[in-house]
Amino acid sequence: MSGYLLKDCAAVVTGDQVLRDVDILIDGPAISGIGAGLAAGMPAGTEVIDARGWFVYPGLVNTHHHFFQCFVRNRVELDWTKLSVIEWLDRIYPIFARLSQDCFYHSSVTALAELAKHGCTTAFDHQYCFPRKAGKGIVDRQFEAAEKIGLRFHAGRGTNTLPKSEGSTIPDEMLETTDEFLADCERLVGAYHDPSRFSMRQIALAPCQPVNCYRETFTESLALARQHGLILHTHAGEGESEVIRARHGMRTVDYLEEMGFCGPDTFYAHGWELSETELAQLSASGTGISHCPEPVYLVGAEVTPIPAMHALGVRVGLGCDGAASNDNSNLMHCVHSAYMLQCLVASTRNHPVPAPADFLGYATSGGASLLGRPDIGKLAPGMAADLFAIDSRRMDYVGTRHDPASLIARVGIGMATDLTMVNGRIVWDGEAFPGLDEAQMAAEAEAALATIDI
Repeated sequence: MSGYLLKDCAAVVTGDQVLRDVDILIDGPAISGIGAGLAAGMPAGTEVIDARGWFVYPGLVNTHHHFFQCFVRNRVELDWTKLSVIEWLDRIYPIFARLSQDCFYHSSVTALAELAKHGCTTAFDHQYCFPRKAGKGIVDRQFEAAEKIGLRFHAGRGTNTLPKSEGSTIPDEMLETTDEFLADCERLVGAYHDPSRFSMRQIALAPCQPVNCYRETFTESLALARQHGLILHTHAGEGESEVIRARHGMRTVDYLEEMGFCGPDTFYAHGWELSETELAQLSASGTGISHCPEPVYLVGAEVTPIPAMHALGVRVGLGCDGAASNDNSNLMHCVHSAYMLQCLVASTRNHPVPAPADFLGYATSGGASLLGRPDIGKLAPGMAADLFAIDSRRMDYVGTRHDPASLIARVGIGMATDLTMVNGRIVWDGEAFPGLDEAQMAAEAEAALATIDI
């Protein structure tokens, strides 16, 4: 079999326009054509899929997550609404410190499977938790999990280097030195990083956050990333700026910019506390933001200023974030949340809410930009065959079908996709993960979870 023909799609949302009643021809990992009547010229062996009634979209790109936190979801004893931040940290980090390497693997399978079911085709995970007993093979196991599910995976190799005695929130058993962090980054780059077109595996350097790392961790990460042409990432603008000011005499954006930890190869997670002046700085440097809307419900002091970012030209992607502040791995749900949150506070903002379709753009081409991937994020000949489809012939969509580009942001999608494809391979067929036993995967993950004393 050489590929697939999605025949008679009701609509294809390419990222630039909406095409009606067209086919999508897929040859190997790439899209070779979009248009009417493509069956006549398709290669021998192409499998034809009846796509009547389907809305087809570019695959979603998740730009911030913490897969390992899937094992602390929906815990009443860890409820943010009943604990102060310090109380919560004192409870959660000892749990993270007990995670085994198998726990990291099975929590990654769990997160990746949920992402795939809901249209995500590329996932970036910020893995900053390295308990000493779990060893240095955690990211390796994540690549194993991503290969199992079939998602394109960018591993953000994080670290925490500053001890509690010097002001961090990280237990000593989860600390690394800058040198051991850099050594493992070098190992991972050699073992996994593939910068080629349609690559399924890449490495990013991602010190956890400025408040929990020495300055040298950031400067040395920056040097290594630029040497290898890697993306840089960290948490910033999520309530820590005044702590950074107290320590270093400047807020976080200035602190990171002074070091050079900014630019078109760099993006930060969150950014909800940043001023318009700071956002203008990000725009000028080309630094991006991964907006994680659902954590805003729990831990954000205010709604992230997406309209200002949009108006200033800041590159924006979307992320689920981890279960410390979002109990699901459903990026499609985040598209809806992101739009609705901005509508909630629209009357208090100086800039209009971007159009609903722009929020889909953040989760597709916006995410591709943050990850430095010009080969994903849109549907067009020559682009990766990363896509998902929903059957619009359900009662859920009556009255909505005139505007497929706005559907996800305005209406929301309350179920799994009817198809998710990555690099021309079907990873979710609407009912199952082809070649995998979902019940068995869930049972294995539950067994790993049971080994932790929570």
